[in-house]
Amino acid sequence: MTSTDSAKVRIGLIGAGGIAGAHVAGYRRNPDTVVFAAVADPVRESAEKRRGDDEGVAIFSDYRDMIAAGGLDAVDICLPHHLHADAVIAAADAGLHVLCEKPLCLTLEQADAITAAAERNGVTIMCAHNQLFQPAVAAAKELIDSGVLGRVYEVRTTDSFFNDFSPESMGWRARSATSGGGELIDTGYHPLYLLRHLAGGSPVEVAAMLSRHRLAFMEGEDSAQVLVRYDNGVVGHVTTSWAYEPAVGTEKFSLVGEKGSLSSDGTTLVSRIRGEEPVVTAFEPVHEFGAEVAHFAECLLTGARPIQTHREGIDVLGVILAAYESARTGAIARVGATDAEEPAA
Repeated sequence: MTSTDSAKVRIGLIGAGGIAGAHVAGYRRNPDTVVFAAVADPVRESAEKRRGDDEGVAIFSDYRDMIAAGGLDAVDICLPHHLHADAVIAAADAGLHVLCEKPLCLTLEQADAITAAAERNGVTIMCAHNQLFQPAVAAAKELIDSGVLGRVYEVRTTDSFFNDFSPESMGWRARSATSGGGELIDTGYHPLYLLRHLAGGSPVEVAAMLSRHRLAFMEGEDSAQVLVRYDNGVVGHVTTSWAYEPAVGTEKFSLVGEKGSLSSDGTTLVSRIRGEEPVVTAFEPVHEFGAEVAHFAECLLTGARPIQTHREGIDVLGVILAAYESARTGAIARVGATDAEEPAA
């Protein structure tokens, strides 16, 4: 698609589970650029719930049938983790652009297949990394890129909460075969893509400790501490958990550079340049999924590169797989050197 196209982006939703509701709300907030054209889910009731009163949204029980029916520009994948790769590749091979919920896929082999599908079909794949659209994150990235903080030394990100999952409600997330691991490849994916965004480099090595503090019925970890070294020298630290809320005062993200630092609770950004008074900026919240969908549509209409494509998604997956390897062996693991075995906990 190009900027000369007058048509809106016609999106087909694949998977009508819980997170799909936030994505549909994003479509509804962008009527000038997006048409919610179809939804595919084997559970008819779930598909009807996402369609709502919009009878123009076609319903399919199989996403392959939805793709084959034509009339779409892109798909939005909101399936369980283990089903992502096949859906991404099927859409790409049909010439459709892709917005994919995290994680992009579960193995390095799947990542290679996705990259090959994107390249041979010339399609755009954007990872649905919604937290990048928080105003405080955007402002922090602008500050970093301006050079006012100098060379970046360290970045920290946190994403933890008290998860009330039960064995009955957790479903496929409780099993490593379908989730890809535990908390780290689920909620932990958020602070890792945020870390990648702020660090501005590609990950090269990882050290990790995983724990199962409270959710004993899980096969994987419910908490993780991860250290990442990037190719530009930046060191990152992630804390993430389903077992507990972070302590009062814990930052959402922070960064230290040669000339100063910044930190944020997610809504307020505090920047400190050495020798100057701190600057505190407060931001009004935005609908992150609305902003994410708007960005996806704009990129397709103008040919711009999304904020994070499958390339960054694969970087994040590489960190997660290396973290699982590090936790298993007790040693620092190289990113991309090995694929995940059974995650330690």
